[in-house]
Order: sequence, then structure tokens, then C-alpha cells
Amino acid sequence: MPLPELYAGLMSGTSLDGIDAVLVDLSRTQSKLLATHYLPFDDALKNTLLALHQPGNNELHRTQLAGNQLARLYATAVNALLDKTNLSNTKIKAVGCHGQTIRHCPEHSYTLQIGNAALLAELTGITVISDFRSRDIAAGGQGAPLVPAFHDQALRHPDRHRVIVNIGGISNLTDLPPNGNTTGFDCGPGNLLLDAWCRQYQGKPYDDDGAWAASGQILPALLARMLNESFFSRPPPRSSGRDLFNMAWLQGKLQGDERAEDVQATLLELTCQTIAQCIRQYCTGATEIYLCGGGAHNLTLRTRLTALLPGSCVQTTDTLGVDGDYLEAIAFAWLAQQTLHGKSANLPLVTGARHACILGAIYYA
Repeated sequence: MPLPELYAGLMSGTSLDGIDAVLVDLSRTQSKLLATHYLPFDDALKNTLLALHQPGNNELHRTQLAGNQLARLYATAVNALLDKTNLSNTKIKAVGCHGQTIRHCPEHSYTLQIGNAALLAELTGITVISDFRSRDIAAGGQGAPLVPAFHDQALRHPDRHRVIVNIGGISNLTDLPPNGNTTGFDCGPGNLLLDAWCRQYQGKPYDDDGAWAASGQILPALLARMLNESFFSRPPPRSSGRDLFNMAWLQGKLQGDERAEDVQATLLELTCQTIAQCIRQYCTGATEIYLCGGGAHNLTLRTRLTALLPGSCVQTTDTLGVDGDYLEAIAFAWLAQQTLHGKSANLPLVTGARHACILGAIYYA
């Protein structure tokens, strides 16, 4: 029986809602989830991070301060995992920390995730692996998505054609054909615009179960203007984020006389149609669709996506025994293990990199 090989994984994504933290045993092919912890961001930090997505006064200084604040929160999350499992930090091989993306510009050969990994290593006394995306970009890739490599290892079935759809701030998919190569790419906005519009007009962080969207009517002309965005016709590999899909982008599509609930309904339709279109176009023959991420909880979204994909069984990854809320955090724990073992962890077919790479920067404890 193999000895435990324990890793922590930390993910804070485009939704800017908080930190997903996991502690997993990766000594076997099938990871074993030992503990989870969720640490929400307060409004002040959300606003700080959101502002850093755009150029502003003294932004270098503000970026570093935000990175330090994130490192302390990451450390709090790691310590919560240790408390829940009664483990000491010496038992943990490494922390895989995605960091918080504030710029993602592969077209300019860079991406930036903040979180001060050196400070996190100092605060936890555990080796930290971060900056997973830069090496892939240096090799000509998009630096994203990286999670398909973990999906390939953990969720592939020998006979069934599965597609894993992560609906976070941005939606992305992984295609797992039983007799073909794993591919994956970003589909478009997931919860990002839905949440932002809901905050602005409802004063809530998200549209619970998509109830507000369900109360509105889809606006065909608005949907057409949004779908006309060139990103949606770009073939994979492709990735995106707040650099493109933000409130300024949305405002540029509006005429100004739309009812707020109708815009919400149309944004939900945009998320569903772009996901469904990608599956129909690039995942021919898929019979099983598994959702994960925050959007998997949106009942209206799930129902609409099911209607757009007749003939496919749409479920959540929880039905496979993998907690969809923490799947990305588990993936970054796995990516950290690959780094420490000196194994490549990007998929060039997914990211467009010229070759496979060992990812991440290591900050030893």
C-alpha cells in the first residue's frame, strides 16, 4: 500500500468570489479528497481585484499589496485544512496555488496571477508551487486551460465519450473521446457577466438558481450582437477572461432601453448557447456532459443547457464522485505534484504550446 502523498490545492478564479481549498492524497491514480475549505472574499478585496484588471493610478504598488493580502488569505485557508485533518504542515508535500488572475494576455505573451507565493511559503512552512501558466505561454501556448490534463487523468472513461464543462467566471470544456486525444478550450463568459449584472441591479452576488434570469425574456437582437464577438468564431486553442468579457463589453452591446431582467435572461442564453455550440462543433459524438464550477448550481442554466443538447445526458461531476465545487482546486494540487515529480502537465493540443512543459515555479519551504 503506497504511503500518503498529501498536497493542498488553492483556486481563486475569475468570479472573484473567494478561495476554494482542498487537501488531497495523490499517492494513487484516483485522488482521495481529505478536506475542503471555502474562504469568501469581502467586498473591499473584490473591488480591489476588479480594479486591477484595468490600468490605474499606482497600480504596481496596489498589485503588490493585493498579492500580499491574498497570500495571507491563502495561508488561512491552508491552516483551516490542517485543522480539519489534525495534520501538521510537515506532512504536506506542497501547496499548488493558482493565484488570482488580473491580466491574461497570451496574444502579448504574458499572463499575471498574483498571490505572493514566497510569502505563502513563509507563512505556512510548506513548499508552494505557483505561476503554472507562464511556462506554457513561453512555449507559444495560451497558458489555459490547464485543468483538461487533470480531467484526462481523473475523469476519462475507456468506452464513453465524456465532456467536462467548467462554468466559472469563464466557461471552458474538456473533450474526452474514448478513442481520441483530449482537447479543451474556453467557450466564453460563464458566470462573470451574469454575476456582475445581478450585483448591479439586484444587489446580490449571484442570481440564485437563475430565478431572476427565468423571470425575463431573451432579447434576440442583443443576443445576436453579443454572439457577433469574434472570439466565438475563433477556432481552438483559445482562452479568455475579464480582459475581453467585462461590463464595458456588455454596455457596448446594449441600446439602453432594455429591462434588466431581460438582459439577465439573454446573458444566461449567451452562456448556454456558446457552450452548446462548442460541444456540437468540436465534441461530435459526446453522450455524457458533466458540469462543474459555480454555474453547475444554476438550475435555469442547467435546464436550458440540457434542452440545447438533446441526446446527451447532462449531469454534474458529483455523480462521478468528484465534487464539482472543488474540482479545479484538486487539479492544481495535482499540477503541483506533477511539478515536483518533474513531469510535464500541459497538453499542447489544448493550449497550442509547441511542446509539453514542466509547469510552475517552486518556492521551497
